[in-house]
Amino acid sequence: MNALRFVDVCAGAGGLALGLEQAGFDPVLLLDNKPVACETLSLNRPRWKVLQTDLLDFVPDEHPQTYDVDLLSAGLPRLRSNATAARAESDVEKRLLEAAVLLAHSVQPRALVIENVPGLVDAESFLPLREFARKELEHLGYRLRWFVLNAADFGVPQDRKQGVLVALKEQYFDAFQPPARTAATHVPVGRALHRSMAARGWPGADAWAAQAANVAPTLVGGSDNRGGADLGPTGSKRAWERMRVNGGSLADEVPGPEDTVSGLVKLTDAQTALLQSFPETWRFAGRKTARYRQIGHASPPPVGAALGRAVAAALSS
Repeated sequence: MNALRFVDVCAGAGGLALGLEQAGFDPVLLLDNKPVACETLSLNRPRWKVLQTDLLDFVPDEHPQTYDVDLLSAGLPRLRSNATAARAESDVEKRLLEAAVLLAHSVQPRALVIENVPGLVDAESFLPLREFARKELEHLGYRLRWFVLNAADFGVPQDRKQGVLVALKEQYFDAFQPPARTAATHVPVGRALHRSMAARGWPGADAWAAQAANVAPTLVGGSDNRGGADLGPTGSKRAWERMRVNGGSLADEVPGPEDTVSGLVKLTDAQTALLQSFPETWRFAGRKTARYRQIGHASPPPVGAALGRAVAAALSS
């Protein structure tokens, strides 16, 4: 059986694309506007065709291999809530979502997956965007399904809710079902990071892992325009502190045999990648802050795999 073909826009570090690959899809093109993200993609999958360009500048006619693919996927930069809607970036994020929807006119995929904030599904403030997507896609013969997934339900050790739009051509729509959770119980941070925390012989690793008994709060990559790498806003930092983690910055390496960690331990960027359920073999280009931003912005691969399997099942029905 031939692999299903897909185009992935705003691909970032490849979390969504990796999950779709695990579900049996093969990318014909991935695009992102950040050089470091494109380098990450090429480091891990040299055979993938990666294009560094902004989605707003992408011209499908120059890439005819994108036509008539099975799936167009987009893990887009996060839309802003009402509290932050005045930020200059907010208009760009809305335009990117609109551009992803409009790309269906040219690409004509059998299915479309857009992943973003949970509020995209039902928040009143995002109603104009939902209506825009509905009108454009229904005009092209698609039917739409909106729903929210929590990455923790798919074995990711993180409370990370994602709003998802799946649109399918009419003949496939009735066969589609949103993915059901695959994890009977949520994976706590201590279990996910115990082996890595003990990798250099830190004697406190067992005790630390035993008390880090909750899933992680949502990782936030932060803005390219501000600050360094931290694990999220104030509420997230408090949740990390309850698990004896300093959420204010990242470490260069895990504690070693001589380290006496009297207070809070810091995570490494490699450990945050584990909290996103990237394989340990997945490499991230750039310096520490750039690596963490790619990780924090990513869609966890197990969620992408679950979505891919659900779409593939509908397309093969």
